[in-house]
This record gives sequence, C-alpha cells and structure tokens, in this order.
Amino acid sequence: MKRPMRVVVVGAGPAGLLAAGSAARIGASVRIIERNSAPGVKLLITGKGRCNISNTASIKEFVQAFAPDGRFLYRAFSRFFREDLVEILTDNGVQVKVERGGRLFPFSDRAADVLLALLSWVKSAGVEIRTGTRCTGLLMHQSALAGVKITGGTIEADKIILATGGASYPRTGSTGDGYRLAASAGHTVVTPLPSLVPLVVKEGFVAKLEGISLRNVRATVISDDRTLASETGEMVFTSDGLSGPIILTLSRLAVPLLAERRNVVISIDLKPAISEQELQQRLIREMVGRQTIKNYLRTLLPARLAPLFLMLCRLDANKVISHIDIEERCRLVSKLKDLSFAISSARPLAEAIVTAGGISTREIDPLTMGSRLLPGLFFAGEIIDIDGPTGGYNLQAAFSTGYLAGISAASA
Repeated sequence: MKRPMRVVVVGAGPAGLLAAGSAARIGASVRIIERNSAPGVKLLITGKGRCNISNTASIKEFVQAFAPDGRFLYRAFSRFFREDLVEILTDNGVQVKVERGGRLFPFSDRAADVLLALLSWVKSAGVEIRTGTRCTGLLMHQSALAGVKITGGTIEADKIILATGGASYPRTGSTGDGYRLAASAGHTVVTPLPSLVPLVVKEGFVAKLEGISLRNVRATVISDDRTLASETGEMVFTSDGLSGPIILTLSRLAVPLLAERRNVVISIDLKPAISEQELQQRLIREMVGRQTIKNYLRTLLPARLAPLFLMLCRLDANKVISHIDIEERCRLVSKLKDLSFAISSARPLAEAIVTAGGISTREIDPLTMGSRLLPGLFFAGEIIDIDGPTGGYNLQAAFSTGYLAGISAASA
C-alpha cells in the first residue's frame, strides 16, 4: 500500500488552514505547526473582529485589484473562489451576508465563528495542529527537502507549505519567519512594506481634526504633479494624518513612492458629486442674508472642521455671508474641491493591515504555488509578494492560494 504524502504546513492562519484541509482531503498526512499558542490569531482581528472573508467581485475584477501582478493569482482563484469558501463555512455552521461594496461577512459579525468553522473543517479531515511550535529552519538531506527544523527537534516531511503570513501585526505571530526560511532556500524576498495603512501628514494642524469622519469624499494621490489614482468613499482624520477605507486603499500607491523618496500629496475633494463651477453657482444662490460664514459652513462640513477650514481659506469666521466677495468665495470653492495634505510617511509596518512585498512571484509556479527553486516547497497567503485593496480581497487570496498549495503538495 502506498504511503500517504507527508505534508507539513507552517502557519495556522487562513492560508495555512485551507492548505492543510485541502491536502488532507485528497489523502495526505498533514500536520500544521504554529508558533502561537492558538491557531488563527490574526484572523480573529480582521475586519475589526467581524472578518471580511471575501467580496462579490468577479475573478476578473479580483485579478485587476491585485495589479500589476494579479495574473499570478488567476489559477488560484479559478481552483478555489468565493462560492467554495462559502460552502465550507455554511457546511460548518456559519451563514454569510453581503454588505456595502460587495463585502462578505459572517452573519453573526464574529470572526471567531469563521475560525471555529475552518478548524472544524480541518480537523474533520484528520489534520494534526501543533501549536506553540516554532519552525527554525528547513531540514535538508542530500540537497533535497526532507522536513522542517523546530525548536528542540525536527519533523520529517515530503512537502512543506510556508503560510507564515507577512510582517504586519507582529503581535499575532507574523514576524517575518517565513521570509528567512524562504531565503535559506535561495528565494528572493521583495522588501516588505506596509500596505493598507494610515498615512502621516506634514501639516501639524491635522491633530485638531482627530476623529472627524468624512463620507462621500474623493481622495486623490498626486506625485510630482501627476494624478495617479482616486478613491471615493469614507475617510477619517487621525492624530497625525489620514485613515479610513479610501486612504488605506490609496496607501498601496503612496507607500512605494515614499520609499523612493518621491513627493506624495493626498488631495481631498469634499464635494465630488458636483463640479467647481456648479459649486460656485450653489454658493452664489445660498450665500445671502445675515448668517455668518462660520454658521453657514456647518451646513457643508462637520462642525469641528469648519473653524480650521476657514483659517485655511483665510476667511473671517464672523463675516456675514452676503458680504463675501468673489475672491473669498473662489478661495472657499477651491479649498472645498482640493483640501491637500503633504504625506511625510506611512504608519509602521506593524500597524498595516497587510504586507506588500514578500517572496517574489517570479520564483513561484502560479499553477501550483510551488517553489521554482526547491522542489517540495510551496507558498500560500501573505508571505507571497501580493497585496490587494480592502474589501475582502486579501483574505480571499489567502484562502485561494492556500487551497491550491494544499492540493498541489498532496498530489505532486
């Protein structure tokens, strides 16, 4: 009788769990080793504890979202996608709902329920999960992969899947161990950078705006006087800069530019639904009577933003709106359409939702997630140099690459 393939998965996050479960279901003997005392620690904090598991976007839209290297993920998405994930969750007691922007969440709004469902699926396939165990190296025998080294010993295996995550949120166990393991096998590690991360601005007055949320605004990334990308939706001011969904998405462009020491500006259009000319005409119609400009602005902006906005426009807060002249009105319109901030940096990698960079996709076979350099070694999830926008894209990529790595390792 043929001995079952022995597969070791390093990391018990979303990618690791899918890799282990899929490998075991086609007959492999699978063991997960996890350095934390419990599996799925980072999964529990995704989506602010609600776990945005995927998105209703098509495979084509997913591939485009991971540009410029989105084609690398096409095979993984084709083998395991949203419907397959939902089926696993449903079969293990978790119902799924769709929210704004096509985001999929568990109906209970509890990431813990998603983790419990995945653990049930994995354990029912006979996977052994060994927590509190750190992988310290790859075990080699006559230049061939033979297993993994762990603290205090070794584990022999035919195939190894590295699903250790990136370098964001290190307190969840994503400390870059996987990069070191891959590098020891000769793999190139693209410099890890924060992605989906708040941005720090040079303007000190932003501290006065901390906590103010803006809805239905458009933020635009500008570098060297070139407009690069825009996002419309929600954002929030922090103590030192900008955050919120549209800012996090634009950080994917901003952070690499900052790493190249390029100038980066975020321009916020507070009234994106109307043109500058239409806004001019609106103000002409509305700015009549004895109301002060301070009070009038509160009909256009959050109350806390109005005083600082007037300062930036060089307007007297107590001036009667009917006394505002053409030049002052133009300054007001210009600032409403272009509230700009010079970006000095991003928040640290430890605060990023995901990591940009990681194992070069050029050294991974997209048809299997297998290493092109060391037979028997596979990769899954955030350890790979892939990162997408917010909205469930990154978790789906983790699930899909995990599944593909698992079935490939078990059948190779």
